[in-house]
Amino acid sequence: MCGIIGVISQKDNVVPQILAGLRLLEYRGYDSAGLAALDPQGTIRRVRAAGKISVLTSRLAQEPLAGTIGLGHTRWATHGAATESNAHPLATPRAAVIHNGIIENFQELKNELTALGHQFESQTDSEVIVRLLTQKLAEGLEPEAATQAVLARLEGAFALVFLLAGRPDLLIGARRGSPLAIGFGEGSMCLGSDALAVGPLSNRICYLDDDDWVVLTATGATIHDRSGQPVSRAITPLDPQVSVSLGKSGYRHFMQKEMREQPQVVGDTLRALLDPDQGRLTLELPFALHETPRLNLVACGTSYYAAQLGRHWLETLAQIPCDLDVASEFRYRRPVLTPGGTSLFISQSGETADTLAALRHCRAEGQKIISLVNVAGSSIEREAQVKLLTKAGPEFGVASTKTFTAQLILLAALAVILGARRGLIAPPEESRLTRLLLEAPALMAEALSRDEEIKVLAKNLIAPARDVLYLGRGPSYALALEGALKLKELSYIHAEGYAAGELKHGPIALVDENTPVIFLAPSDSYFPKTASNLEEVRARGGQVIFVGDARGAAILKGKLAGQLLLPPTDPLIAPLVYAVAAQLLAYHAAVFKGTDVDQPRNLAKSVTVE
Repeated sequence: MCGIIGVISQKDNVVPQILAGLRLLEYRGYDSAGLAALDPQGTIRRVRAAGKISVLTSRLAQEPLAGTIGLGHTRWATHGAATESNAHPLATPRAAVIHNGIIENFQELKNELTALGHQFESQTDSEVIVRLLTQKLAEGLEPEAATQAVLARLEGAFALVFLLAGRPDLLIGARRGSPLAIGFGEGSMCLGSDALAVGPLSNRICYLDDDDWVVLTATGATIHDRSGQPVSRAITPLDPQVSVSLGKSGYRHFMQKEMREQPQVVGDTLRALLDPDQGRLTLELPFALHETPRLNLVACGTSYYAAQLGRHWLETLAQIPCDLDVASEFRYRRPVLTPGGTSLFISQSGETADTLAALRHCRAEGQKIISLVNVAGSSIEREAQVKLLTKAGPEFGVASTKTFTAQLILLAALAVILGARRGLIAPPEESRLTRLLLEAPALMAEALSRDEEIKVLAKNLIAPARDVLYLGRGPSYALALEGALKLKELSYIHAEGYAAGELKHGPIALVDENTPVIFLAPSDSYFPKTASNLEEVRARGGQVIFVGDARGAAILKGKLAGQLLLPPTDPLIAPLVYAVAAQLLAYHAAVFKGTDVDQPRNLAKSVTVE
């Protein structure tokens, strides 16, 4: 969602630093951007623009800003269209604010402030924040007291940073629901949406807790809790990964680079659990997870499809009963939770609002909590008892690729570990399964080497299509859903994923000579049934695209619109290999259609509001 950065320095002009920070936040998804700073007279100056940061940069060349304190923001529109007047920072002559989140009682506050004579200039819910702060300052409150009074009136989720006219000596931030981090630098301090925002300016980081607010000077930070009492929060060295070069390394898109990183990422994630002396996977747990009577898996989007595969592995290898829920639906269906059960929450960012809310619901119901995230120190990780961390590093492409396959390897490894602890997997079989998991990176690299073949399929069959069907059985059903999602996200082609066995229950009505139907069909126990479904499509003139191996292709022997042969792969790790093929198909189709691959329209990397 919206990206936030605020910087205060003893002597440096912070505008270039803020602009660089906004570029690092582009991966979150946005449709307008803006920047504000205090000039030497202490007056708030702003430059805002609808569209990309390149538009803002051009505006700054015409209207230069400079100052030792300032704010920057990338906005993903919620209340109000993506226009310059709705772009942040929002300001009055006395204050400016940047906001990530949603103010649920904004209309009530707006009516109240309008009655007091305030004239609103935007369509946003966020403007009530800065006008309420202005009102409190006009009533004679000092900045700290005014901030506390404003926060007490706000309902909803927010990460906020305030800039005050005439006060180059302080920057104020607050959070409730949406993440906000403090970066500690040399002669400067900053606030940002995540570690990527503050990384280039900082050597240490601190994450605010819910309902914390903080006053920054150029040399330090004072954190307060909801009651206004000073509190301490953990300050940790910044993850060295944040400080590495975050460029595209010569690739055309971040997504292309991140897909290529998957063999390394999957290997790194797995090796973190590997005991090399015993050749087995290990995981220290504060409770006997293998004895849990039931496991709930909760996630959104691509992480939900990872959870679907995780359920398959956990039930087949560890025989642990699993429930699976979309996080945005979970609380509202009033789930019946098994006493003594465990809930596993999967989120790339660790800040997904729906997933975090579901976690808190389960914790309040007495469930044991496991997190599986890619960001150490994120809210979901901090609030879990067991913290599973993928080693994907920063992912800038909005469409998750390396974080997805890192989630898969971690879930598969967890299933093997729990199956062994439950006595269902004997030591020789445990060693075999571990070796198979260790083979996954090499097989994924082989799938990546099929790039040119996939490009041809995407150009000739996928990019020209209006509608595409993805079909699979068992683990490949989850991949069909994920493949369709990737194509929709990146190319804006309508695509649907189905369990192949459901074909006759409706989707077959969509099949004609203009509809590519992609079968994800490794040579596993499901293959004979999938092959029958393939024949049904072929008999009706559908453009069958077979994604499988040479053994499966030899069995089919019929005319196909296209085929992609992947290396022979054990069913345990086939999802990791076939996920790469699905990603590449969607990527190349999007490139041929000329869409914005890294930042698809209307999408955000991290969904931090419900």
